[in-house]
Amino acid sequence: MTTTPTIAVLGVGNILLTDEGIGVRIVDELQRRYSLPEHVLVLDGGTAGMELLEPLEGLDKLIIADAVRVGQPPGSVVLLQGDEVPKFFRTKISPHQIGLSDLLAALELTEKAPKAVALIGLQPVSLDTGMALTPEAEAKVPEMLALVLAELEMAGIVPQAIEGIA
Repeated sequence: MTTTPTIAVLGVGNILLTDEGIGVRIVDELQRRYSLPEHVLVLDGGTAGMELLEPLEGLDKLIIADAVRVGQPPGSVVLLQGDEVPKFFRTKISPHQIGLSDLLAALELTEKAPKAVALIGLQPVSLDTGMALTPEAEAKVPEMLALVLAELEMAGIVPQAIEGIA
């Protein structure tokens, strides 16, 4: 029996542009280290946009991990919630955010928007071409993952650590 997801963790970003790929790295790490119940959907959204409409419809909670431009020093981690999230998307740092902004607007328009949205972001150090995160961004992965886990726990989800994974 399959359970309909009620919570989604969405990692977005372009892994070819150093720190722009932080969101994808966060969901990869979440899936590698933790087991989650069936009703929690973990999505590598890459640079997708409207293709994600259906899986994100009617959620109780959407947690997004992404690179953000919020005027903080490079390497800063931020947590935006509720109405702060749409405001953030007015300042784009990459083409995928246009798609994500449109996606959230379409969910609102169709009255299928998530009841709660949280954005866990990293002010990038670099957006240069490269598949690896900068050392500063890599050092922030545990902090960002901890924020994702805290958001899940606030939604009543207790991720189970996979034994033998550090």
